[in-house]
Amino acid sequence: MLTAICTLFEGDYHYGVGNLVNSLYNHGFRGVVWAGYRGNLPPWATSVKDGQNYQEFTVAKDCVIRFIKLDTYKCFTNYKPDFMLQLWENYCPEIEAIFYFDPDIVNKRRWAFYEEWVNRGITLCEDAYDYMPANDPNRVAWKELAERHGHVCLRELDRYYNAGFIGVKQSQKSILILWKNLLETFESVGYFNLHNFHLHSELCPYFLTDQCVLNLTVMLSTEPLSTVSRWGMDFGNVSTYLMSHASGAAIKPWRKKLLIKALGGVPPSLTDKAYWQHTQSPIQLYSRRLFLRKKIEMRCASAIGRFIRRS
Repeated sequence: MLTAICTLFEGDYHYGVGNLVNSLYNHGFRGVVWAGYRGNLPPWATSVKDGQNYQEFTVAKDCVIRFIKLDTYKCFTNYKPDFMLQLWENYCPEIEAIFYFDPDIVNKRRWAFYEEWVNRGITLCEDAYDYMPANDPNRVAWKELAERHGHVCLRELDRYYNAGFIGVKQSQKSILILWKNLLETFESVGYFNLHNFHLHSELCPYFLTDQCVLNLTVMLSTEPLSTVSRWGMDFGNVSTYLMSHASGAAIKPWRKKLLIKALGGVPPSLTDKAYWQHTQSPIQLYSRRLFLRKKIEMRCASAIGRFIRRS
């Protein structure tokens, strides 16, 4: 199967992109990672070559990152379906499946698993807040709003999925078109502004982020799903086999002052530990001296965490 990976970043999230690519490569991914960005290229992306509307950085002889500079008013968290569709339309129409990863995810599983997984349905992982009953008032209000705009609920759900990861085969890209159209339709009628990260407004139904609209999209689609529990992203501080995600308001691993947090009763998280396992190869994100200092800091913070815990 021909597969590709994509992500979106700006600012210091380039640390997450480099780490994500390292963790995928170290678990067997070989191919192209498409990275949409605003601002500047990462400082570690040296010797890039110009391609057709992208710049290519060689990670290893069998893996490259292709950077696409984007010009959109949308916050990147609301641009995911647009970017995936744009890749199929303009950059890699031959690819059979595309996987989107947020740049604050670390992969922990062999790549062949993902290729097998997407053959079983659209791949999703439950959110940290994984249970949302089918009769939840917000979910019912989403459905009512969708019906007022000509959509029919085709599937009742009581699980709530995280929008930081999705894998879609080209034959199932209708779900991306629907997700994109719903975001733009609800913006056009004044429910939210896609320029903002948080979509929450005082209007009912209450959409918190693009994630809520993704969950509505799944309700309006009959495309088969293949989903894993919240443990697939290490939510609940339970280490499993798939990914580790520093989602939401969590301090990103590359920003965290590990010792200070540990002394305050917050030991290193599973994602912190996963992140620092993939910072040096094949892409070197930090100097050797800084990396060694961080390794020592991690060990000390972990030791402190065994004795000091926030109640």
